[in-house]
Amino acid sequence: MQNEITKMFDLEFPIFAFSHCRDVVAAVSRAGGMGVLGAVGHTPEALEIDLAWIEDTLGDKPYGVDLVIPAQNSAEDSGPTTTSDLIKLIPAAHAQFVNDILARYEVPPLRPPTENTPKQNPSDGTAQVGVDRLDAVPFSANAAATQLEVALAKRTAFVANALGPPPAEMVAAVKSAGRKVGALAGRTSHAQAHERAGVDVIVAQGSEAGGHTGEIGSMVLIPEIVDATSVPVLGAGGIGRGRQMAAALALGAQGVWCGSVWLTTDEAETHPAVKDKFLTATSADTIRSRSLTGKPARMLKSAWTEEWAREDTPEPLPMPLQPILTAAAQRRITRSAHQAGSGAEKLANYFVGQIVGNMNQRKSANAVVFEMIEEFIEAVNALQGQLDY
Repeated sequence: MQNEITKMFDLEFPIFAFSHCRDVVAAVSRAGGMGVLGAVGHTPEALEIDLAWIEDTLGDKPYGVDLVIPAQNSAEDSGPTTTSDLIKLIPAAHAQFVNDILARYEVPPLRPPTENTPKQNPSDGTAQVGVDRLDAVPFSANAAATQLEVALAKRTAFVANALGPPPAEMVAAVKSAGRKVGALAGRTSHAQAHERAGVDVIVAQGSEAGGHTGEIGSMVLIPEIVDATSVPVLGAGGIGRGRQMAAALALGAQGVWCGSVWLTTDEAETHPAVKDKFLTATSADTIRSRSLTGKPARMLKSAWTEEWAREDTPEPLPMPLQPILTAAAQRRITRSAHQAGSGAEKLANYFVGQIVGNMNQRKSANAVVFEMIEEFIEAVNALQGQLDY
């Protein structure tokens, strides 16, 4: 395929695969698309290791890195600069609510308590913290700055910002290194702000998408953003098959950005219990919830989302307080979710889009790419046939 995106990155197919798993990133880049590693959960050291592995695996094929720098971050706006500072802002009532969920669903602690270990169910919220680092605030420019340094020290071809326009210093650093920069947009106004910031690529992400997403569907959003901006657009949200890729390109996109469809691939590190849930889920089994990050994010419905949707539930805290509040609880759930029928298994979920209803077979990431291209060709030929009829 030949268009602006394939020429920009020297790709065979304009398929961008967002994944937190380096194996998926490498597999899609090897297949002719571009894997994009989601770095938000990586420490700088872990990111360095994964990018080195990706480069050793790919040779000279391109790959990207996705960072999370919100346009508005309650922590940075209000003053605290470390996670240790933020712990003090977590209300005891919220910590107690999380503790109550874990107790009612009988989720075991991460390790047996001893005289020298803190209680894992305190009332003050302090032991709810399960983050790896207590210095840089998660989901912040400070945290992403170090990740960006690591990415640019490698040969990362593309750097994307997942929340809001990339800061001026990020754009300058990426372009000075001779790389391309992009950003995700859920509204036309967001896309226009991205273009003013100097991005090379805009990802028009419809509400069907997994993770942080807005309220406008892809069918409406993609052509709106294409018409309102002058840089290449990738369509995202509800895209995991060739016919959907053909629809995105017919709407004016130059390629597609897919995330959810890789979660059930052989290479994906998705928790086995969650992967099983995905394989049997329908497109109606997702919900936009603030229960994990503090911002609306589409994820699989589970007992966890049901608990946070109750009328007597405290409102989720703003980002980044909510992920700090729930991190330890999520670790406990993940540790025990493999036990079928357990409370942890019922609570277990993950970010996923409405395309989950099509993710009902186990297959390799390579197979997903080539099945998508084959169906894309069939769809385009079928349309051409109608014109020639």
